[in-house]
Amino acid sequence: MTDLQFWQLVTAQDMFASSDELAEQLKARLMPLDDQTLAAFDKCFNLKMRETYRWNLWGAAYLIAGCNSEFGFSEFRCWLISRGQEVFETTIANPDNLAGCEVMSLKDGKAYPYLDEYDLIAGQTYEDRVGEELPFMPSGQDQPKGKRFKDRPKFLKAAYPKLFKQYRT
Repeated sequence: MTDLQFWQLVTAQDMFASSDELAEQLKARLMPLDDQTLAAFDKCFNLKMRETYRWNLWGAAYLIAGCNSEFGFSEFRCWLISRGQEVFETTIANPDNLAGCEVMSLKDGKAYPYLDEYDLIAGQTYEDRVGEELPFMPSGQDQPKGKRFKDRPKFLKAAYPKLFKQYRT
């Protein structure tokens, strides 16, 4: 599976659709794939999840939406991947680039950058079809890469000046 194929499959068509709608969109795109391609997609997705397992990205998620759990951070990373290659790459380069992001989901008028179990869709589709699980591929290491972020306002403001201005002032 090429990067282009991966991004064509995973990028949300409607950036403001609900988690359920986005899950259905992805399922519909994955259904026509043969088993080998579906497994390759799952591997690519897990590699992207591993790439996003970073403290500086978790700090941005914390600042934007109060993300303070491993599960929430996984959902945030799924959301980030679903935004497409350009948003993904600019965010990896500098998480503060999420400021002003025009593809930010909202819930109750607040930023809600989470997608529940988006990372499991390929595996579930494969298992439903074949009756076996895909080989497990952990999406992260024991600890995120880099230095843990500090959650005090002065440190968040210094690390993420644009996000801080948008979400904390």
